[in-house]
Amino acid sequence: MEKLDESKFEQRLELWALRIPRELASAITRLLRSGYLLDKPRVKPVVEDPESDKNRLVVLSERIQKPDLSDMPQQMHDSLKQLCNVDVVPYALTLGYSYWSAGHVAHLNISDDLLAYKYVIAKVIYDKNYPRIQTVVNKVGTITNEYRVPEFEILAGKNDMVTEVKQYGATFRLDYGLVYWNSRLEHEHIRLVSLFKKGDVICDMFAGIGPFSIPAAQKGCVVYANDLNPDSVRYLRMNAKINKVEDYIFTYNMDARVFMQSLMSVTGSETRSDCQVAAVECYPKGGVPANEYLSSNGNHNDVREDGQNGANDSSVASTTAKKRQQTSKEEGEPDCQDGDASQTKKRNNKRVRGSGPPPTKPWEHIDHVLMNLPASALEFLDCFDGLVQKKQWTGSLPWIHCYCFIRSTESEESILSNKLNAKISDPIFHRVRDVAPNKVITLCSFRLLFSQDKMHFSVLLI
Repeated sequence: MEKLDESKFEQRLELWALRIPRELASAITRLLRSGYLLDKPRVKPVVEDPESDKNRLVVLSERIQKPDLSDMPQQMHDSLKQLCNVDVVPYALTLGYSYWSAGHVAHLNISDDLLAYKYVIAKVIYDKNYPRIQTVVNKVGTITNEYRVPEFEILAGKNDMVTEVKQYGATFRLDYGLVYWNSRLEHEHIRLVSLFKKGDVICDMFAGIGPFSIPAAQKGCVVYANDLNPDSVRYLRMNAKINKVEDYIFTYNMDARVFMQSLMSVTGSETRSDCQVAAVECYPKGGVPANEYLSSNGNHNDVREDGQNGANDSSVASTTAKKRQQTSKEEGEPDCQDGDASQTKKRNNKRVRGSGPPPTKPWEHIDHVLMNLPASALEFLDCFDGLVQKKQWTGSLPWIHCYCFIRSTESEESILSNKLNAKISDPIFHRVRDVAPNKVITLCSFRLLFSQDKMHFSVLLI
């Protein structure tokens, strides 16, 4: 048997940290949260100072390479000095072998040079972590199937891929062999949800089992959630019930492009596009039923699993508009450049109670659209062109949040121009995480624009 070289499990990071009075930790982390704090899964950026219990160390991002903080914006540097005397100290962080777990399942992504040791690695993880870890699996090959579900080989433990995961006050049940799940994106899930306000209307085009939809509903948002994979929809509905937010989530099981067309179909409209008619006709009759479907007259009907009717589509335009005006005055526009995940964690532990939100009309207003399918989400952006009718729409235009892969040879701007052939006004880019040496998951956020030559809201196509 090959001997295990344990040094290959470790990664050592040489970082910088700010030594600060502990009472200023919250203020300084809020100041630095837009990309200048350490952002690693399950690693806290604020730690105790071994030299004094009156101080804390705020660990800075890997992008900060100089102890004089000259690679930090001058305005931010000045703000730090106003809060306290900044003491910059070295900070070393050692990370173990790159794996993450989902409940009792440890998911490995073993590199080629370590494949000869895969059973040894799995046995070490299993033995050291049992009974918390009861199954160790390794991802096999690349994701090529229609539902973007990885293939796994079981290296140690029992053949049981059904598990539960807890993230920021939410519980997710899933079958690792049937749906997609990535625990490393936990911070990104809650970071984006922290931008939402109670009462916002959210459209999740690639919802999966609900990593964005569930915490958004817990916050009091109305969520229209869709996924092509019927197993994902089944677990999404299950998770909505587990977290007691089933009244806030309306699920669909269809192609994302058809989903958007059907969602924006105006109730009682005498003229509908071919795509809207197709949305009604091609809604899947077999497989896993979603809790919402389109009837032949375009109405959004609720057919929940327990047989009880949900909120109907009675007119609540005045109520919705009043709420939106109040929210706008009190809180202003959402800041989509950063979010306070730590504060959201506390808020999300308080689940929404009651009979559910007032019914909404998505063709009249949506606040945020989520597109979490990095491999191909950009290809769906053109579905927004001509999608929204000006005469029906109320309030501000929606934010679009589109995840995509960017390689080292590509720029953020070229991704949009080359793959979409579109001009987007003032996009905001957020680097999520590296997935390969030359490949990064990036979030592009922007508002839809109004095209003067067409009487609707749209992305301005070149």
